[in-house]
Amino acid sequence: MLHCGIVGLPLSGKTTIFNVITRAGAEVKPYAGGRTDPNRAVVGVPDGRFDRLVDVHVPKKETPAQVEFVDLAGLSRGAGKGEGLGNAFLSFVADADALIHVIRCFDNAGVPHPEGSVDPLRDLEILELELIFRDLSVVENRLGKLRSKKKLLPEESAEKGLLERCLDRLTGEKPIRGLDMTQEEARFLRGFAFVTSKPQIIALNMDESQPGLSSLPNWDTLRRSIEERGLSMVGIYGRLEMDLLDLSPEEAAEFTEGLSIDEPARDRLISEAYRTLGLISFFTCGPDEVRAWTLRDGENAVDAAGAIHSDLARGFIRAVVVSYDDYTENGDSMANCRDAGVLRQEGKDYRVRDGDIIEIRFNV
Repeated sequence: MLHCGIVGLPLSGKTTIFNVITRAGAEVKPYAGGRTDPNRAVVGVPDGRFDRLVDVHVPKKETPAQVEFVDLAGLSRGAGKGEGLGNAFLSFVADADALIHVIRCFDNAGVPHPEGSVDPLRDLEILELELIFRDLSVVENRLGKLRSKKKLLPEESAEKGLLERCLDRLTGEKPIRGLDMTQEEARFLRGFAFVTSKPQIIALNMDESQPGLSSLPNWDTLRRSIEERGLSMVGIYGRLEMDLLDLSPEEAAEFTEGLSIDEPARDRLISEAYRTLGLISFFTCGPDEVRAWTLRDGENAVDAAGAIHSDLARGFIRAVVVSYDDYTENGDSMANCRDAGVLRQEGKDYRVRDGDIIEIRFNV
């Protein structure tokens, strides 16, 4: 399951965005009394292909791909150095697969900005710097131990060189995310759970006085800064979209007229998280269950078998595969697909494609 942490400065609208995505109805207020327990909710991944397969098979059970969203306490200046809620906050961030950084773009005199003014670019830089400070402390701590040794093992020497490259980047106030490294080095660094190595999506939280992204303060500079960081961005009308959850589709359309809302924020953020992380979905379907499974793009048929059950991977013989489009064009029937010559027998090295419908043949 994909885990997304929702981060941002205090009063940026993180819990509002959390409610828009999850419909959890979490109380929207600043974290009080030093409370650090996050709001959590698991939601199904919106996918029209899955919905259609459910309609066709009418299974006893339907299981969409799932994402857990975690709404974390606001991150203030100094958190990266352990001040305030810093250490507890950052321990939650370290567990996330991706971060959704909510940046406040709206002005509201009733909810003063903690920095005294609305400045999306400044807020982006504050949070990034706090995350850099956290990773810097981890690198310095580990390097201190390695440097204190009189003699290093070969693997420790390689680790020291890699961490020194990370140190150079972090001291230059750059995230580890952009460091040029091999796949093996990237796998090794995962053990440190560096927060600046995680994919990050920028959620620009607007209000209805802002008809689109181009109306945001210093938009051109903000856009360039986000693009230079290699990050993706999504514009969201947080408070408005949360209020729309209680309205009928007709009423919602009336309230959003003139605003750049083509699809729900929930759908856009989940889709962007999948794209950013390089994830795909494949399906298993039948009268008992229709289920969507998540893989990383590039994983093979044995990985797909293992996602279903370890026994299927251990005893893998072959995968019976048909694309979603071929399946629907041939009457939603594996037998019809076989007769049409579009049902394939694939071996363990087959690279699973997004939308594949798969049956695993195995023997344990």
